[in-house]
Amino acid sequence: MKKAFRYARWPLLGLLVLMAGPLLLAVSGQLQGAESWRTASRESAGIAPRPEQYEGAVVQVYGARTWGWRGYFAVHTWLATKEKGAEEYRVHEVTGWRRYVVNSQPGEPDRHWYGARPELYADIRGPEAEALIPRIYDAVASYPYATTYEAWPGPNSNTFTAWVIKEVPGLDIALPGHAIGKDYLGDSVVAEVPGGAGYQLSLGGYFGLMAGVKEGLELNLLGLSIGLNPMALGIKLPGIGDLALLNPNPMTED
Repeated sequence: MKKAFRYARWPLLGLLVLMAGPLLLAVSGQLQGAESWRTASRESAGIAPRPEQYEGAVVQVYGARTWGWRGYFAVHTWLATKEKGAEEYRVHEVTGWRRYVVNSQPGEPDRHWYGARPELYADIRGPEAEALIPRIYDAVASYPYATTYEAWPGPNSNTFTAWVIKEVPGLDIALPGHAIGKDYLGDSVVAEVPGGAGYQLSLGGYFGLMAGVKEGLELNLLGLSIGLNPMALGIKLPGIGDLALLNPNPMTED
């Protein structure tokens, strides 16, 4: 019996470490939102510049806690674009309740995700954003899993965001550790990281390793990530995400 416990304690300890963050969030009650997704807020959070106030092109990447119990583990991410002189934004994301899962249409770039307030991960404006937008449209149109959705381990909404970022030279944006699905590579095992400088290894999204200048060092077990990010002066914790003093992604200063 003692011998069996000795062999089992390390896997059990590892499982406890992976589940500590989600369990803490569940116990704290901090993520409780609307009782129904039908009544949950989808209003703008007032983060993005209004088209009438800023004429230039805009590219932004957002994330917000997913609906229900999944929010203890992961965020839903999306991209928003506004062409120079445009009167509205386009929101590019994947949602799992449609046969064709890619959704690219006009909308509020910074709306709450069914009650969860969005967080701005990256903000690019002006000529740089103007050059990126056509390439983003091409990447959205060429997404290889347009009729496939699996919440875990992928392909899902975060797989889509990571795909678009990697397909657009110069976008180079690191996604947070709790964007479950970002590490899903399909039939591939090794790929460049979304942040642009570094590589990742992934076995179907169930196990992976990542090393990148913007992402730092990250270990992925069953979709949950733990790691360090020296550039951001932070750590990555399962469920909780990135706790960092700096943002390694491009951010426009107002």
